[in-house]
Amino acid sequence: MKLHVIEISPGDRLKHDIFNQFGVLILHKGTELTNDAIVKLMQHGIDYIDIEPRTIDIERTSNNAHQDPVMKVAPLFNEAVDGYEDIFLEALSSGTFDESKVDELLQPLVDELVGQKDVVSLLLLLNNGDNYTYNHSMQVGMLSYYIATWLGYPKEKAYQVGKAGYLIDIGKCMISQDILGKPGKLTPEEFDEVKRHTLYGSEIILNSTGDEISAMVALQHHEREDGSGYPKGLRKDEIHPYAKIAAVADVYTAMTSNRVYQSKQELLTVLRELNSLSFGKLSPEPTQALISHLLPNFIGKKVLLNSGEVGSIVMTNQTDFFRPLVQTDDRFIDLSKERELSITEVYI
Repeated sequence: MKLHVIEISPGDRLKHDIFNQFGVLILHKGTELTNDAIVKLMQHGIDYIDIEPRTIDIERTSNNAHQDPVMKVAPLFNEAVDGYEDIFLEALSSGTFDESKVDELLQPLVDELVGQKDVVSLLLLLNNGDNYTYNHSMQVGMLSYYIATWLGYPKEKAYQVGKAGYLIDIGKCMISQDILGKPGKLTPEEFDEVKRHTLYGSEIILNSTGDEISAMVALQHHEREDGSGYPKGLRKDEIHPYAKIAAVADVYTAMTSNRVYQSKQELLTVLRELNSLSFGKLSPEPTQALISHLLPNFIGKKVLLNSGEVGSIVMTNQTDFFRPLVQTDDRFIDLSKERELSITEVYI
């Protein structure tokens, strides 16, 4: 069964060995084709291949198999979000919270995250909560944990980073809900009050756990490399490394979430903006770790373009990582060249 490379579906199997124009073996006979393998064929200029006869709906089966591991995280994530609400309200009423509750929620989730490689699918699946503060805190904790592991932190320290990320906004319990939920622009006085959540959070964490590092992360997660952040206008090495990680996770999650005053932005667009922020605002090491590990996860994801066309990302452009090659039913679209087109939504 001879097919053009754009007609291949993940799960198809090669009928013959594939060689490039120089006679180098690219893929062996019988190889089950993945999105990465299909991109590899395209990169080597392979137009047509022979595949074994299809017997079932391979694409659907492959996608289901792909999603199952991700779906396993959802109940743990939802439990951690609900648990954060309890911790938040406890801190509101008493000024402290029970640290053991945090570990009871986070440890099972982190144990499950260890085996999850497709973090983009996790983010797409889990970014559906109604309450921004609770859902945001859980996602910041998860991304902080991942960034720490990508930076080479050992498991125990990565967990500590994730836990600190989970708690960075606990101080918002001391901020009026009228301010937090205000749909319009905050007044200077209201914004000054919001900024105090870093101080409140640090104090609450310290009083609840005695954990000076987590308290410092809550205090510093809005500091910026160029000194433009708050509450103290710290610069570069004055900021704790864990706070630098949490800051990247915080900004990314905020920009990709719906908030009362801002609609969420498309994931690749946010990565582009983070890349720009890594030159002066956000620490470059955790920012680039996030970008470099998330970008490969976009291969194979379905996307909606501003033209109304639906397709799948098949290749990352080396000249513009954030404007990939998209395959629709009718054509290939190189977003690095067709600049008037853009991705408006990414799907699992």
